[in-house]
Amino acid sequence: MKAFRIDRYKGELREADAAEPVVGDHDVLVRVHAAGVNQLDLKLALGEFKAMLHYELPLTLGHDVAGVVEAVGAAVTRFALGDEVFARAADFRIGTFAELIAIAETDVALKPASSSMVEAASLPLVALTAWQALVERADVGAGSRVLIHGGAGGFGSIAVQLAKHLGAHVATTASGSNVEWLRELGADDVIDYRSQRFDELLDGYDVVIDGIGGENLERSLSVPRPGGRAIGIAGPPDPAFAREIGLNPALRLAIGGLSANLRRRARRLGVDYSFLWMRADGRQLAEIAALVDAGALHPVIGRVFPFAETPAALTALERGGLRGKVVVTMTD
Repeated sequence: MKAFRIDRYKGELREADAAEPVVGDHDVLVRVHAAGVNQLDLKLALGEFKAMLHYELPLTLGHDVAGVVEAVGAAVTRFALGDEVFARAADFRIGTFAELIAIAETDVALKPASSSMVEAASLPLVALTAWQALVERADVGAGSRVLIHGGAGGFGSIAVQLAKHLGAHVATTASGSNVEWLRELGADDVIDYRSQRFDELLDGYDVVIDGIGGENLERSLSVPRPGGRAIGIAGPPDPAFAREIGLNPALRLAIGGLSANLRRRARRLGVDYSFLWMRADGRQLAEIAALVDAGALHPVIGRVFPFAETPAALTALERGGLRGKVVVTMTD
């Protein structure tokens, strides 16, 4: 089958012939119709996670998929041939920039009936990240005050909608050209990061979710109320994450050091900082699909590329400036 893979970190993403996936007893084989493109794909290609995620090279990239079930393992009970599904492939089983992918049944859900394949493929990673940050970790509900950075991006555009659906007062940062659009999407306050400082305008929030990192995350620590949360999805990772993925003690110590100063500052401010590395979860995706079909969440597509132009799709994501997600599709 055709696939797009890297042979080395910081190397070219190129088309290659790859072996068709082996379908285990608990796996669903999906014929890929569309695949979402994520910052995580860029970071993996650059080798940013090679100390933590030990992938064998060559590596087929791609985490998000929407497609049709072509085969099921002997123990699969929830899916049948011909089902239209979507998923975020689990770590170490990625590879949606290909014609076929085998995914664990527990990581798959029926795609939203109201969404096209392209729309469904845009959702899994960003929607699961938003769900796990807002619902699982922060318990956002009616009256919560939430700041979501980068509201016009792939993650932010879904997180803003989900936070609003949960009943929160939602603030977000974006360029001035996106202010009115984000208000239509559900944001109550939109801070133009080019001309305004969010940390001078906002305080007393329950949750801040940051996907930018660096100085932006450090400034974000002044926004939550004492006892509030700052959740980083771009890093730096914390010791809990290092334990969760089973790193050895030396690596756990090194990973903890990356966020030590940030965590100390957060504690002085009475803020809980944690790093979120989202996980694949088919049950949560089913709940997300229901919200899409109910009209509470709307996929936001920035640009669509044909499969043959997958490297250009990754370049477009890296260049930035798009609303919503970049998606590659197997059909014109």
